Amino acid sequence: MRAIQFTQTGGPDVLTLVDRPTPTPGPGEALIRLTAIGINYIDTYHRTGLYPVPLPYIPGSEGAGVIEAVGEGVTDLSVGQRVAYSMAPGSYAEYVVVAADKLVPVPEEITDQQAAAVLLQGMTAHYLAFTTYPIRPGDTVLVHAGAGGVGLLLTQIARMRGARVITTVSTEEKAELSRQNGADEVILYTQTDFTAEVRRLTGGQGVHAVYDSVGKSTFEGSLDSLRPLGTMVSFGNASGAVPPFAPAILNTKGSLMFTRPSLGHYILTRAALLERATAVLNWVRSGQLNVRIQPPYALADAAQAHRDLEGRGTTGKLLLLP
Repeated sequence: MRAIQFTQTGGPDVLTLVDRPTPTPGPGEALIRLTAIGINYIDTYHRTGLYPVPLPYIPGSEGAGVIEAVGEGVTDLSVGQRVAYSMAPGSYAEYVVVAADKLVPVPEEITDQQAAAVLLQGMTAHYLAFTTYPIRPGDTVLVHAGAGGVGLLLTQIARMRGARVITTVSTEEKAELSRQNGADEVILYTQTDFTAEVRRLTGGQGVHAVYDSVGKSTFEGSLDSLRPLGTMVSFGNASGAVPPFAPAILNTKGSLMFTRPSLGHYILTRAALLERATAVLNWVRSGQLNVRIQPPYALADAAQAHRDLEGRGTTGKLLLLP
């Protein structure tokens, strides 16, 4: 099978198209012929070495396709069934083996590209809005990278929860896209001090929660955008990792709460996985959740996809097609 791998960490050019043996499913596993592969920012962390992985490594942790074979003990899935998954390594390839209990059936009304585009980022937005900081009607929240994959979905879900949503974006084009997906107020951080603008928009009070996937460059401003007892949710490092800080700063800024969550801990059981995945897929099926997908890239163009993603020139979800 064809696959993208890297043998050393570095820039996008370390991603190489290679031929690898097609894997065989073991007990409790299924072999998936991939038809759409999700690209996520965490893939760049693996490639650069920010999150160490064993080398050589096939990146990617999300996809959709058709079951080609099942291993011993798999009884609730069948060959030919359409499925999707997230949080399973080795996805930049034509085939991948995934633990059967990580697979989610794809409803007939949803395309493989929609399923591959929404599962990881949609479940991320779900846990952020429902569990990490459970949004209540009347809350005001700040969502950074409001035109990104998670940002667009989180904005829509936050609005479902009854929140007033303020987002930050880099361009007018992204601002319009953010508004189309439910943002009440959009701040162009390239032109305006987002902290000062958040304070102005909230009458000096600040927001109840900040959802920050940017990291280093927005960390201090995010803390200063919160009202007393507010919650800082740091779930990404697009600008670099947040440097170490003294916990006492949370006290001096208003007894703030700080958390650094990860999707894996919110879908530890199959019941939790299916609860979040089913909610997200049902919203897509009913039209309540709009999934924006960039024109897909060929598998061989994975390096260019990473360049575009890291260049912040993309909006919505990026996909590879095997």
